[in-house]
Amino acid sequence: MKKRLLHLLTISACALATQAHAQSSVTLYGVLDDGLNFTTNAGGHHAFSMVSGDTAETSFGLKGTEDLGGGLSAIFTLENGVNINSGALDEGGRLFGRQAFVGLSSQTLGTVSLGRQYEAMVDMWSPFTAAGGAIGDFAAHPFDNDNADSDYRFNNSVKFVTPVIDGFQAEAVYGFSNATNFASNRAYSAGGTYSTGPFSAALAYTRQNGGGTSAGGAVGTDAVFAAASQQNIGAAIKWTFSDSSNVALAYSHTDVYDPTANAYVPNIGTQTWTSWKFDNIELNGQYFFHPDLSVIGAYTFTHGELKDTTGSDSPNWHQVSLMVNYSLSKRTSVYVEGAWQHTNGKTGTGLDLAHIVGANDLSSTGNQMVYRIALVQHF
Repeated sequence: MKKRLLHLLTISACALATQAHAQSSVTLYGVLDDGLNFTTNAGGHHAFSMVSGDTAETSFGLKGTEDLGGGLSAIFTLENGVNINSGALDEGGRLFGRQAFVGLSSQTLGTVSLGRQYEAMVDMWSPFTAAGGAIGDFAAHPFDNDNADSDYRFNNSVKFVTPVIDGFQAEAVYGFSNATNFASNRAYSAGGTYSTGPFSAALAYTRQNGGGTSAGGAVGTDAVFAAASQQNIGAAIKWTFSDSSNVALAYSHTDVYDPTANAYVPNIGTQTWTSWKFDNIELNGQYFFHPDLSVIGAYTFTHGELKDTTGSDSPNWHQVSLMVNYSLSKRTSVYVEGAWQHTNGKTGTGLDLAHIVGANDLSSTGNQMVYRIALVQHF
């Protein structure tokens, strides 16, 4: 009797293990984007370069889910950015610098996750922009001031995302400073999206203290601006047509207080800066000539207000980006793209020089153009 009971228990345990295994999954995924760039003015010279990941950062990741029953699942994501031409890690050499989190997801209550994660401007608002959508780097706003191009993430963060309810979805993120001074390098963000039929809209806000000043803080050394504080707000609307062609209008405002460094501009001058402010207005659209052939374009006007202790400057940036994409298959495509930027700053620093994200270097003037031909494959 005891042997039979033991045998039944063993069979039951194996069956449960098999069932649990069947309800769990781990997926390997990624994207490879590599091509040739030509920059008209990079430090006063023409420049040819092979560049990894301008439209989509070359990356790979693992994501997994385990069904815990009752509509509840355990989830995780580990995602890595890599330079395909050198094999070097992106995001400051981090092994899983793009995303690294674990959490619980409920079909009815939403998802809670903990780790290194995107903030609400990236999750909710950025997909309405060309930088966060199809074009990537060449459509980023000056210095990626609003994080539309996903330059940084939140470390030490807790994120909550609601289910989609009648077309609405909301998100909130808090990144801990991990320091004795609780507010020294913390960050928080919130946003939401709404979609009904062909129309969709987004609104998002981010605030961070001491970004770029502490490697272990909520916004570490991959921050675009090292500053006492920064806040971004973004709003956007989009209309999608029956053939998936679309047009979108996106706006963002960025305040950077007491900045001391800019990741894209080594020479910010010797003046004591009190604030950098940017207003970005972008119109973008995508048109499908055929399901496998599309053209994507974007125009952004940016107005800046750069203040120091002795005065201020109000530069403007104009940027046009254009991309033609041809899909060879569902996972592989080739594309050509180009971008032009003009700025008229008069601070006497590197902030006056045109610079398209993805260009070989800063221009030596207020004008710059970049062209690219590339291959991208998803897996």
